[in-house]
Amino acid sequence: MQGMLVTNAFMRSGSFAHMRALFLEAAARAQITLTPYTNAELFLMPETHADFALFYDKDIRLARRLEASGVRVFNSAYAIAVCDDKTLTCLALERAHVPQPDTLLCPHTFPGLGYGDAAFVEQAGERLGWPLVIKEGCGSFGQQVYLARDAQEARKLLSQIGEKPALFQRFIASSAGCDRRLFVVGDRVVAAIERRNLHGDFRANIENGGSAAPCVVTPQEQRLALSACRALRLDFGGVDLLNDNGTPLVCEVNSNAHFGGLIQATLVNPADHIMQYIRRQLCGDC
Repeated sequence: MQGMLVTNAFMRSGSFAHMRALFLEAAARAQITLTPYTNAELFLMPETHADFALFYDKDIRLARRLEASGVRVFNSAYAIAVCDDKTLTCLALERAHVPQPDTLLCPHTFPGLGYGDAAFVEQAGERLGWPLVIKEGCGSFGQQVYLARDAQEARKLLSQIGEKPALFQRFIASSAGCDRRLFVVGDRVVAAIERRNLHGDFRANIENGGSAAPCVVTPQEQRLALSACRALRLDFGGVDLLNDNGTPLVCEVNSNAHFGGLIQATLVNPADHIMQYIRRQLCGDC
């Protein structure tokens, strides 16, 4: 079986190189020939005889071109696009009745216009309460996620965000600085960690100072993570859950989740599960 591993040419940090190595090693164990490419190397769309592409990038247009050429892409261009924009994620989860914190989508504006009338900010506070969370549509590793304590802070954040898509979300105080990341492959949760930030940050991401420990998830949490992945048409992904006084809620879903910290905490390597999943999808028990 021949596959392509597609990563971004311009993201060269150690964590990205580590992910690339994990996939190549897992492919070798699964007896799959996996050839690495960057999106820059593929922009001319050279002829390929690959059976699939493992697409660990967010170059959605390239993913769509690969699909149009007949290559099976894991995850699909649709799934990556919906997960890459938290506003689209919210709409897809809402449509599938997947529980998430109460959310309002920020009204759209245009470059250079800003928000001349920001009465909607007060309306958001009245509906969701203060403080509330503001998220830019696109962002990774907990970046572009903010906590606004009042309308003045919210307006200042929106002026910085500009015309980019954004949303307002109810702040889950009972889960401040803590979440659970469930890694789903196919129809299984293959590993889970609880992340805690002990430095006062309301975001639990390891990149923001959070720590990770293995955790035992409840059947309700498993069902929620699987429902989220089905709603977003993911083959695999990381689902982040908040605990609202005993009720799990989907915080966000990552199509290209990094799992170095998860491996350290659980000794489970999702790359092996992903490669075996791809093999089953393409050729059953061969």
